[in-house]
Amino acid sequence: MRKILLATAAMLGATSGLASAQVWTPIPGANPAQGQTPTTPASTSSGGNTTNQYTGQPDTFHGYSNTFTGGVAPPTPGTLVIKLNGKVEVDMNAAWTSVNSSPPGAGSLTGGALVAGTAAGNGKVNPVSFGSFFRLYPAVDGMAANGLRYGASVEIRENFPGSSAQPNVPLTPAPSASGYSSSETLFVRRAFTYLAADNVGIVRFGQTDGVIGLFDPCVFSAQCWDAGVGNFNGGMIQAQSPGAAVAIPFAWLAQAGAEYGNTKVVYLSPQFAGLDVGFQYAPSMGNGFSACSTQNGTSNANTSPGTSSNNVCNASTTGLDPTRWYNQVTVGARYQGVFGPVKMGIYAAYETAGKESGPFVAAGSLPVYAPGPTALAQATAAALHPNNYRLSAGNVFAYDNLSFVSAAAYATLTTGLGDVTASIDYIGGALNGQLAMRPQGGAPEQAIVTGLLLKNGPITLGAAIEGVDSQGSGNLTGVSQRREFGVAFGGNYNVAPGLYLVGEYMYQYRHQGDFDFANNTAGTPANGLGTRDAKGQGVMFSTVVNW
Repeated sequence: MRKILLATAAMLGATSGLASAQVWTPIPGANPAQGQTPTTPASTSSGGNTTNQYTGQPDTFHGYSNTFTGGVAPPTPGTLVIKLNGKVEVDMNAAWTSVNSSPPGAGSLTGGALVAGTAAGNGKVNPVSFGSFFRLYPAVDGMAANGLRYGASVEIRENFPGSSAQPNVPLTPAPSASGYSSSETLFVRRAFTYLAADNVGIVRFGQTDGVIGLFDPCVFSAQCWDAGVGNFNGGMIQAQSPGAAVAIPFAWLAQAGAEYGNTKVVYLSPQFAGLDVGFQYAPSMGNGFSACSTQNGTSNANTSPGTSSNNVCNASTTGLDPTRWYNQVTVGARYQGVFGPVKMGIYAAYETAGKESGPFVAAGSLPVYAPGPTALAQATAAALHPNNYRLSAGNVFAYDNLSFVSAAAYATLTTGLGDVTASIDYIGGALNGQLAMRPQGGAPEQAIVTGLLLKNGPITLGAAIEGVDSQGSGNLTGVSQRREFGVAFGGNYNVAPGLYLVGEYMYQYRHQGDFDFANNTAGTPANGLGTRDAKGQGVMFSTVVNW
């Protein structure tokens, strides 16, 4: 009898262990049948993808995933594993930027012009800011008796009053701490299902990472060293600094919301001698359940595009918004290999998308628009895209189709100091900023981020440098282009399972001739604005707990 009990316990332990990302030691009283599976915490990076297909295909290559994610093993045939991973992060930030205060006599802006008689500037903000948030990652991973893998994954995040997701929540008069917290809401960032087989590959359906995001969980784009805090991709300056004017859009797309936020179908092949290929298709920039809206934001989800008041449907192919793209297609290939003490990877992907057609004119053309837009349509256009509309001339200009290349490489060398990784990531072509179309006649985008990563036991150190050249403001097509530069360095210490202490420094600088970043508008000396660069630097200390 004792032998039978021991054998049964061993079988249960083996089954549960396959569902964990790392090796674990059973604790007395745990009941795997009730989901009580003691495990080590999820990876620090890309928590929305910590399912049994983290690297995007059946795990036939272990050098990459073990180095950066701890490896994720699948469930056994005939079982379904339910997970509820999560994280809580607290960031303590001090940032000094060119928009921490407004100069005396700056006045106020209405429609891009100074308003006479308005109050002088001298506004200031506290450079010290504390922020906290949590995320949940519900997921199920299953394997049929015939070996078919399947499952679903969701990423739930937190919204804050006054943020871009809740711009209409009033903050004046200042609410109490209770008022702030009671205005916080939840939203879904990822939500997808998948089917996979070792000899076929994997297909994802839904709101999920595309080819670029699945090819690169964090390493190619130098995002692995700060325990998922974000660095250039929505990190310290972007999230808590006083003014988005300082934040350089993350152009390289891996793990960026603009890349994984729309609903799509993504296929990645099995790996053959370290090589795999990928394909994705998305019909629109968003989700089909948010189909249409009227000019005042009232839902018209069941209204056809032809009868919508101004053709601002999510799936519109013609209308008043020339910045809308559709029919997104991406193809790419990736190679990963291990050569003695060196692990390396390289990938390349090409992406394109069509553009909404309409009565638009090229940037810099004569002020012609037919049929003439209403004042409400112009105001709506200006509110949605303040840098891309020439309201003074009454026209809306045209854009080029999305068409760009993303290519990256990394190499990891095992040394006496630990694993040292060097990486470089390039994106370039007909786009402008983060997955936005380029104004016709505008300069092509060219962006490079390169980084170094040192991982030695619980200590991870890193540094990254970014440079982005793009058209920037469409109103300045043929006049100037945008140039941006940033540097960040820091690291994290894994104090205990799931607990990370993070420190980071960041500097970013943005310039475009005849553009005022403080007011987010093209300016000239005649209207009192002219060129005003944006720059900022800051330090941050964070605590992160993953489970």
